[in-house]
Parts: sequence; structure tokens; C-alpha cells
Amino acid sequence: MADLSGFPITKLWPAADPDVIQLYSLPTPNGVKVSIMLEETGLAYEPHLIDITKNETWGPEYLALNPNGKIPAIIDPNGPGDKPLALFESGAILIYLAEKTGKFLSADPAQRYETIQWVMFQMAAIGPMFGQLGFFHKFAGAAYEDKRPRDRYAAESKRLLGVLEGRLDGRDWIMDDYSIADIATLGWVRNLIGFYGAGELVDYASLGNVPAWLERGLARPAVQRGLEIPARG
Repeated sequence: MADLSGFPITKLWPAADPDVIQLYSLPTPNGVKVSIMLEETGLAYEPHLIDITKNETWGPEYLALNPNGKIPAIIDPNGPGDKPLALFESGAILIYLAEKTGKFLSADPAQRYETIQWVMFQMAAIGPMFGQLGFFHKFAGAAYEDKRPRDRYAAESKRLLGVLEGRLDGRDWIMDDYSIADIATLGWVRNLIGFYGAGELVDYASLGNVPAWLERGLARPAVQRGLEIPARG
């Protein structure tokens, strides 16, 4: 049995099965990337709900795993060299799990880097911009009388959706096959038009390729399961 006692986080969230991947997350657009990937690959894992509304990521135990205080993070007891590996940042975790399993990331070097490019597009652009729009449209920022910040992020989110719309022209997935680029992006687009309720702001109804892609992605059983993991209490 793997010994995970060297990771302080296991004191607050003990591992029932320390021989499988430990997932510390919440079903947010960033969190579900990893739960979807774990469901898609079939890797054994144990989810732990980290409640960001209770500031659980800012305690010393969680910060010892991710000093940036964000979800998701994992501990793989069977990491490289058969040693436990802790990882944070959803994009890095997706690449790691893809390479660990040989799934959803092409072995062809050119295809591999092109896929990673689109993962970085989500990480650097779609996630931050959609998240800011969510803040100014749905959360505390919605009360601001000055709507220029909201409109700025709405315009940029609309532009980014246009980039994705163009990429999906004539293809079912962001790459030739379903990949970590899709896994990284699906939850964010779903959240933008669903939970954030920003579809009208970004003129989502004018798009064709993106809605069809989102529908295909959400129809996948592993995606449906991953969107609900870890289960909220």
C-alpha cells in the first residue's frame, strides 16, 4: 500500500485507497477538466471535495499541495519511477494523464504540440476571460454601475468564441480526434452560456460550429459523469 503520509493534505482529506490517484477538486469549469479526463481514461481515482466557498484551499494542508491555493490538484501514488507525484494546474494534469495513459494526446510530435497549443489557448484566454465575464455579469461585479468592465470581457469572450468557431469549421473536434483540448474547453463554454447566463452578451445564438461541438462533447458518458465529480454535499 502506498504511503501518502508525507503529503499534509491527507491529514484533512484521508485517502481511503492510497494506491489510486487522489483528486482534490470541485465541479467548476477548471475542476471538471480533470474528473472528465479520469473518467475518459478509466484510471482508478478517489475524489475529495474541496469547498472553495469555505476557503479550504487556503489552509496550510492544501497550500502544501498547491501553493497557489486553487483547485484542482492530484496525487498519483504511482508516478514516474513508481514514486508519488503531486501536481496542480489543470492543463499540466491533463497532459500528465494523457501521457500516462497514451490517450487523448497524439504521439505524433506535430499533432501533440498542436493539441497542447489549444490547451494553452483555453488556459491563457478562454478560462480567464470567461471567468471575468462571469464575475461582472453574474457575481459581485454585476452590481457595478459602470458596465465598461463587463462589456470589455463580453467583447473579448465573443472574439474568443469566434476563434473556436473558425477552428471547428469542418471538424467535429478541436483536433482531428477528441483530445485534451476538447476536455479543457467544454466545461468553460458550457458554463458561459449556462451558469453564467452570458449567451446573449456574447451572441452565442449566431454560432453554429461551437454549439454543435458542445452538444457532441456533452453527449459523451464520461463527460456527463465527470461534470458531477466530486459530488457536492
